[in-house]
Amino acid sequence: MFELFEKAVLTGLGAISLTQKKAEDFLGEMKETYKMSEDEGKAFLEKIQGMAKEGRERIAAMAEEEVKKVIDRIGLVPREEFDRLQKRVAQLEETLRETEPGEPC
Repeated sequence: MFELFEKAVLTGLGAISLTQKKAEDFLGEMKETYKMSEDEGKAFLEKIQGMAKEGRERIAAMAEEEVKKVIDRIGLVPREEFDRLQKRVAQLEETLRETEPGEPC
């Protein structure tokens, strides 16, 4: 299930990258067709790159949120909680080893 989700996210990121390439090609065509100056072309490309970056960030945020939902739905414990519980168990085991038989913990 997670692999399918991961593939969908990576496909989305690839589409954004492809869109970036197409934007650069389109910019070249616009410069020739509409006689855009170098500065106008650079400004346009920067705008397109900004839009692509925002798109990637939105997809990454959405992917992260969906992964969290899946983790909650299937009942996985977050790593921080697991580490905390593992440390607590180790402390309890140490306490049990130090306690002599017959003594209450």
